[in-house]
Order: sequence, then structure tokens, then C-alpha cells
Amino acid sequence: MKGRTGCVIAVVAAVVVVGLYMVGLYNGLVGAEQQVEQSWAQVQNTYQRRADLIPNLVATVKGSAAFERETLQQVVEARSRVGQVSAGATAEILDDPQRFAQFQAAQDQLSSALSRLLVVVERYPELRSVANFTNLMVQLEGTENRITVERRRYNESAQAYNTRVLRLPARLFAGVMGFEKKAYFTAVPGAETAPRVNF
Repeated sequence: MKGRTGCVIAVVAAVVVVGLYMVGLYNGLVGAEQQVEQSWAQVQNTYQRRADLIPNLVATVKGSAAFERETLQQVVEARSRVGQVSAGATAEILDDPQRFAQFQAAQDQLSSALSRLLVVVERYPELRSVANFTNLMVQLEGTENRITVERRRYNESAQAYNTRVLRLPARLFAGVMGFEKKAYFTAVPGAETAPRVNF
């Protein structure tokens, strides 16, 4: 009788220990996933800041009658595409690598259009001398730097999360518990080649 009771106690103790371990494992994954989502929110926040600056920039540049309208139109269209991709898709983007890639591509197109705008602006000294334009360009440059920082922080959070999800024993349970690997921000194709600027 004592042997049977001791065996039952040992089994119950083992079940409790495994249960507590599973709870700890689950809570650790939840914490790591929340860090990724918080980092993602910061990325979106900085992208929103850039999107909010663009209409003011466009309005200021439109004031210059000689300015090339095609470049300005490209910026407006790229901003519009960014709004279409990111509208209400936060959770879906993080959990779907294809949507994440679409989001990144739209943001990269906007960055490219803004870069072309800055190159074209170099030809218009009267525009560069307008205080509002200069202020907007400083804010936009600061925002681009913030985007870079937040994307790096997101990648660090995603890497920490992905490492937890892929390590054993979490890997055995992560999929069952609904935890999936997160995508990373990557460089734009061709970024390894230095751009050529002709004046």
C-alpha cells in the first residue's frame, strides 16, 4: 500500500513539474511575442510619422512652379500604396511572410521615391532656401534614421523570439500553441551596389 501511494505521489509530482515547466515555456513565448509586437508597433509609428510629413513636403514643393511634377507624383503614388498595404493589417503582416514582404516593398518604394525627390531638389536652390522646406527635410531625414533604428530593434526582437520558438523543447510545442516564426526586414534588392548620382 505504501509503495502504491509513493508511486502515485511521484506520478502526480512529475505531472505538476511538467505542467509548471509548460506554463513557464508558454509564458516565455508569450513575453517574447509581445516584445516583437511592441517593436512592430514602433516601426509602424515611425512609418506613420513619415507618411504624415509627406503631404506637407508635397505642398511645399508644389509651390515651386518649375519643379518636376513627375517626381512629385511618384512620391504621392508611393505614399498611397503604403497606405493601402498597411491599412488595418498589423497582425496579418506579422504572421504572414508574404504580406510582410509586400509591406516592406511598399515602404522601400516610398523610400526610393523620396530619395529621387531629394536628388531632384538639389537642382532648385530657390526651393532649398524656403524655411518650411528645409525644416521638413530635416524632419524627414530624422524620421528615416528613426525608421532604420526601429527596424533594427524589430529584427532583434524577432530574432530573440524566433530563437525561442526554434529551440528544443519549445519547438515541439510552439506550433501547437500557435507560435510561429516572424519575418525579418531585409535590404532592398540591389542595396549592395552603391547608387550612381549624376548632376
